[in-house]
Amino acid sequence: MLLKVSCNAGVAAYAGDKIQAQCRVLGQSPTRPNFPSRRRAVVFSSPVAKAPLVQAVVSEGRASRVEAGSGALADRLRLGSLTEDGLSYKEKFIVRCYEVGINKTATVETIANLLQEVGCNHAQSVGFSTDGFATTTTMRKLHLIWVTARMHIEIYKYPAWSDVVEIETWCQGEGRIGTRRDWIVKDCATGQVIGRATSKWVMMNQDTRRFQKVSDDVRAEHLVFAPRELRLAFPEDNNRSLKKISKLEDPAQHSRLGLVPRRADLDMNQHVNNVAYIGWVLESLPQEIIDTHELQAITLDYRRECQHDDVVDSLSSLEPIEESGAVSELQGINGSATATAKNQECLNFLHLLRLSRDGLEINRGRTVWRKKPAL
Repeated sequence: MLLKVSCNAGVAAYAGDKIQAQCRVLGQSPTRPNFPSRRRAVVFSSPVAKAPLVQAVVSEGRASRVEAGSGALADRLRLGSLTEDGLSYKEKFIVRCYEVGINKTATVETIANLLQEVGCNHAQSVGFSTDGFATTTTMRKLHLIWVTARMHIEIYKYPAWSDVVEIETWCQGEGRIGTRRDWIVKDCATGQVIGRATSKWVMMNQDTRRFQKVSDDVRAEHLVFAPRELRLAFPEDNNRSLKKISKLEDPAQHSRLGLVPRRADLDMNQHVNNVAYIGWVLESLPQEIIDTHELQAITLDYRRECQHDDVVDSLSSLEPIEESGAVSELQGINGSATATAKNQECLNFLHLLRLSRDGLEINRGRTVWRKKPAL
């Protein structure tokens, strides 16, 4: 999984963790402040070394010890860990000012980035690789990786700036060529579930770029950390995460053509990050909808990789809503339905991302929008 680092030591005070960090260079003896009984410092083994070894100095009372390794301090400051049974992982995050939009609430991209972050940290905590692919030993030997096939996110309440959320995640098998990862997002202040998400991943050969079945060896390595019984973030029958996405046909009601990946959109594996597609999907929606509604759910089917030199077109149209065999009148061409749509309580849009040069599909998507509450 390809994730954005979003740990925050400042959450520790909220969580009741009396951990404070102090930085000093080895050899200096700064005046010792009146710290709580437990504290940390960062020490570089040599102030002149090209790539100094980072050490975590952990103090408890009058005793202290040094833990070497680049991950030692990060692991201690990160507010995440495996659950008691070892079959899921929980981590707390504070919503920062640069992660919110004009309403001072987290954007959907922020939520998606945090989901990826906690998924990556879960993979690392159980010993999978840190190369960005969360691979097992057998997978690395055979040049196999996981790639996203589908992502579904539902947000019931957007956390605001400085809110603290707790995200739980776990993974399970999904057929012969795939796996799935689910998430539950809670507001730490209330314990309320404010979001859920699920995703499907398929195994691909890194050299041939072809899908491959999950072998018994890989399954044994991977699923030892999975719940013994099926556990779903969306256990309801016929929930939105299962709904098939129809192809959006031309002419679309709304479009944004010629989108180009930025350098910042590339992940550590030189591909466009999964979260960047969410922003591209939303680019084609008219401003009137953004002004009057907020995103409640988004589903993306990933069909093709996007490279840094690709040019992308984003298309969207209102999805026909069938009620009692009749199709809603919210259909139109070239934006004719927008005036009617912005007055509706709930709207569904179909989306398509395609390559500009040949029209090949990159993603199919569906978004569900609810009317913004009155201020």
